Amino acid sequence: MTQQLSPDVTPTTTTHRARRVLGHAGRALLVLLGVLVAPVAGAAALWVAANLTDELALIAAAGLVILTATCALLVYAGVRRRMLTAVGTAVVVVATVALASVTVLLPMDEAPPSPRSQPTGYWTLPTGSRLAYTQVPAEGEPRPTPVIMLHGGPGTPGDGPDAVDRLLAAQGYDVYLYDQLGSGRSDRLDDPTGYTVARQVADLEAVRDTIGADRVVLMGASWGATLAAEYTAAHPEHVAGLVLTSPGVLWAPAWADREEGDIWDRLTPEQERRIDELEASPRLLAWSLLLETNPRAAHALVGDAEIDAVFAELLAIAAPAASCHPDRPLEEIPQSVPGFYANQLTTADQLTVPDPRPALRDVRVPAIVLRGDCDYKDPGIAREYEEVLPGATLVTVPGAGHLIDAEQPDTYRRAVLEFLDGIG
Repeated sequence: MTQQLSPDVTPTTTTHRARRVLGHAGRALLVLLGVLVAPVAGAAALWVAANLTDELALIAAAGLVILTATCALLVYAGVRRRMLTAVGTAVVVVATVALASVTVLLPMDEAPPSPRSQPTGYWTLPTGSRLAYTQVPAEGEPRPTPVIMLHGGPGTPGDGPDAVDRLLAAQGYDVYLYDQLGSGRSDRLDDPTGYTVARQVADLEAVRDTIGADRVVLMGASWGATLAAEYTAAHPEHVAGLVLTSPGVLWAPAWADREEGDIWDRLTPEQERRIDELEASPRLLAWSLLLETNPRAAHALVGDAEIDAVFAELLAIAAPAASCHPDRPLEEIPQSVPGFYANQLTTADQLTVPDPRPALRDVRVPAIVLRGDCDYKDPGIAREYEEVLPGATLVTVPGAGHLIDAEQPDTYRRAVLEFLDGIG
């Protein structure tokens, strides 16, 4: 039977219409592809430029030029020979570039925390560092060996003197707390690559010399314990005792292929969601790409105040995960301003430092190592301090995580006082 076709529907017209539909779909697909692929191409150009120069203007220009060109070429391929859609192409390209420029180059509206009021002095050290410090003077006749507190992080100082500091002062110890370079009230570096383990050790030695103490007791928490160990390996003659609480790794390269334990692995789903939202900013995504490639350029794009504010918010969200009960909010979170670049660059530098363990095995310094039984850090980290330091004793504190003083204050203070009484 012969098929009857209406006068206006023929095989030719049907094919023509199909081609038109496919053509429109193809052009739309290329437009969409342009919008999606262009940012990736721009990011790749950003990465290449960051490997070649520290100049943020040149790096940003390279990224924007490639982004614009990629978007324009792909979109034009889909709409060529059509004036109306060519105008639309221009609008799409301009809008894409403008959006990328605004979201990446416009600073975020983040405010750093307001530090709690405390008496603050400043040391200008021969290392070039200007560090904020607080002294809690000894009551009565001071003991010959002052105590220097070393905060963790790197780059996360506390809020100043607490109950432990005042307790030690009551026992006759001059107590010094200082914000390490790049954190708290201390100065930031114009060049973030200057944040190194060696610089922190040199600053600590300059602090000891500035306060006029021949020997000191070092009390370090987390990264502060690592810093205390590095200093002891370099200057054993100036160390009278070590109190190492929830210590970080003794030598990072030894843990490069092992899981040392990460606070981010203990986040609740709600904490993860809040952090994902905070880190989803296109500006932060572009900045993180620069940070891995060229920290100086990253610093030029996102300055200290802006990224320190973001870091403070991240820490506030994650802080409960450092305790035995990650789902419970902490009673108090430090309001000091953390230093993100000091944190990231010093941590990266830890992988390059010489092994301090051979030197530490010959150091006869009394030491106590305190670890909470539900610390997120691998137990082997604290054990290594006991194994390497001949004079070290490891104490496990039940019912405490990484924040022993906050979770088990009585046990912590009793252990510290007994240790200090034992070394005289």
